[in-house]
Amino acid sequence: MDLGDEVKTAVETGAPVVAVESSMINRGLPHPESLSAVREASAAIRGGGAVPAVIGILAGRIKVGMDEREQEALASANDVAKVSRRDLAMVIAEGGYGATTVASSMICAGLAGIPVFVTGGIGGVHRGFEATMDVSADLEELARTNVAVVCAGAKAILDLPRTLEYLETKGVPVLGYGTDDFPAYYAPSGLPVDRRFDKADAVARVMKAKWDLGIGGGVLVVNELAADDALDAATLDGYVKEALKQAEAEKVSGKAITPFVLERLNALSGGEVMKAGKSAVRNNAATAAAIAKAYAALRANGEHP
Repeated sequence: MDLGDEVKTAVETGAPVVAVESSMINRGLPHPESLSAVREASAAIRGGGAVPAVIGILAGRIKVGMDEREQEALASANDVAKVSRRDLAMVIAEGGYGATTVASSMICAGLAGIPVFVTGGIGGVHRGFEATMDVSADLEELARTNVAVVCAGAKAILDLPRTLEYLETKGVPVLGYGTDDFPAYYAPSGLPVDRRFDKADAVARVMKAKWDLGIGGGVLVVNELAADDALDAATLDGYVKEALKQAEAEKVSGKAITPFVLERLNALSGGEVMKAGKSAVRNNAATAAAIAKAYAALRANGEHP
């Protein structure tokens, strides 16, 4: 693992750092919107007083704190693997290039000593689970890795009630930051969070209490959606059903289904899904920076919850 100089200094001195996944660079959004989303997120993190640490796999090495040149190379490459927990060792052993998902980014952030990570939306239990048994590795990682994940809920293409039930079973607290609603990334879901908090230091105290007690696993922080960017929930659900229908007709499955469906959602919405997604990432990044600052201050002061 290689840490960028700025990230290395920040980790060593206990300064606030926010990890950022690279799957949105090469997998989540089309180029060049993918790069602009990551750079806008990084700017929001800096604006909140924290150091951004974009994570990726470069020639078999984990890089925590990719610079803009490295991000550009990852965005334009054709042989970049989508790397989750299962794939991490293989891509490293083969000297390959990889875009990290929520799960693998959490692993890398944990190894680097970074307790806060930001993304757009997490994976979860897929619709039709009873037939496919398809559950994102993100949920298992949240159950085992001590990293707080700040997001706009879970992707709307998923079975959100089952996703929340799975998180409850695994003991993952779902905290609403400024919201009582568990977002469906682009729209409200109408489903409740476990507890609402309106201040970053309150979230940081939950993180510290959990880990001080030796209760392993992450904390999921779902951010309030910006009212101007949120889509109508019923309209979005119609888009999702149509996109999933098209995926079934074209026999798309496995790793390919999420990027396929997201591309179709953006097309069906006339670009509104991409706009909402980028806005969510920026808002999440600002919230993650505030939480990282608050958590760093708690640790520096030796405070107990």
